[in-house]
Amino acid sequence: MSQLATPIRRNDNVVVITGKDRGKRGRVLKVLPDKNRLVVEGVNFIKRHTKPNPQRNIKGGLVEREAPLHASNVQIVCPDCGKPTRIGRKILGDGRKVRICRKCEGVVDK
Repeated sequence: MSQLATPIRRNDNVVVITGKDRGKRGRVLKVLPDKNRLVVEGVNFIKRHTKPNPQRNIKGGLVEREAPLHASNVQIVCPDCGKPTRIGRKILGDGRKVRICRKCEGVVDK
């Protein structure tokens, strides 16, 4: 299976644009590029029935945690203008390739 490139990276702030958690904002905790999915903090909670495991110090019962959601269901939030935006790419004068906001042309990468 070929790897799908997503412009969203770990620790980016994103907003969910569709689905049950529409409008929620969160930080990307994990990127799964082979499935084109993201795990976002505080979004898309699921309940898992878990067995207790004393060796790993895991209590049993119902555990709520974030599930991955598809990368097309989120948009990155520009740190400059604070709006959800699409991502462009630009090569700066010093040769660095950076991600830019399509709305304000601001650099998204730190």
